[in-house]
Amino acid sequence: MSLGYGERTILADLNVRVRQGEVVALIGGSGSGKTTLLRGATGQIRPQKGKISLYGQDVSLVTSQQLQQLRQRMGVLFQQGALFTDLDVFDNVAFPLRELTNNTEKVIFEKVLDKLDAVGLRSAAHLKLSEVSGGMARRVALARTIVLEPDLILYDEPFAGLDPISLGMTAQLIRDTANRLKCGALLITHDIEESFKIVDYVYMLGQGKIIMEGTPNDFRHSDNPYVQQFLQASPTGPVVFEYPETSNFQQWYAKRKEQLK
Repeated sequence: MSLGYGERTILADLNVRVRQGEVVALIGGSGSGKTTLLRGATGQIRPQKGKISLYGQDVSLVTSQQLQQLRQRMGVLFQQGALFTDLDVFDNVAFPLRELTNNTEKVIFEKVLDKLDAVGLRSAAHLKLSEVSGGMARRVALARTIVLEPDLILYDEPFAGLDPISLGMTAQLIRDTANRLKCGALLITHDIEESFKIVDYVYMLGQGKIIMEGTPNDFRHSDNPYVQQFLQASPTGPVVFEYPETSNFQQWYAKRKEQLK
């Protein structure tokens, strides 16, 4: 499978699979294509080559209505949470149930409190978002993500901005959620140490392709210089900090210099 925008290909020769009850990490440097893959998985962009299958259906062949139905079986935890600031904790979590189901308010009440209890925030149901911390808000977002009990959950940088305790708790919640709901989980992250404690399998993106895939232990013992530079956060290695100079830049530079004479 290949993904990109227009004629520009961002990722080529991809073969990523997330199985039921499995937590999979997607790692790679900034600009490696992780968000592009996420957009492909949610049907926001169609593959340039190959196909994306959700629950056995080719995303490129389904109608808009069918795609919407597939998305309802998918939960997405956005990096910033994407919570509604004018709703309290309870109503934020209840929102998907009210919008996408015919559940009664009594059933919604029970389901929301159950999911808040799962993330340790049952007693915070009445609070406004302005009254909860950043780590608590991330847990509220997780409760909202799982309230429909999806078959697949996509996590976009779930550890960003969390203190060490909240980070560890969130990681364990991700693992526990996959175990309890028997759902697949795709974890886009830069936090290697914490994610490697909970994931079953890892894909590493770079240079427009999958550089390596395997278990966390496979990565720790890899002799691939790109992998080791990333895992060790080393400033030296095959990945350079400077953006490469191209002919387009040289033409732009010459033109601007000429204009400044």
